[in-house]
Amino acid sequence: MASYAVAHLHHVEIGPDIVAYLEAIDATLAPFAGRFVIHGGDKEQLEGAWSGDLIVIGFPDRAAARAWYASPAYQAILPLRTRNSQGDVILIDGVGDDHRATDILSRQAVGPGVA
Repeated sequence: MASYAVAHLHHVEIGPDIVAYLEAIDATLAPFAGRFVIHGGDKEQLEGAWSGDLIVIGFPDRAAARAWYASPAYQAILPLRTRNSQGDVILIDGVGDDHRATDILSRQAVGPGVA
């Protein structure tokens, strides 16, 4: 099942380190079949208060996503980003084409805030 590296970044300081990071990241993704799905872009805010940029990188599965993040090539450039931005990064699995909203009811207790 597809898995995604998702980053919600704030306060990105565009400078030489971020430029070097952007110039190098594609080569770190290639061995793991990673590809950008969302990379910032024009947002249309519908609800809430959103700030920062959303980045989503797709991988064939969680093992590939984990291996990319832990790879020596990515770890070598990671400080270029972390020294120049703040944010949260997670790995999360996608859902199949036949997924329905109610499928989550069998995986967890229903409570306030379940979407």
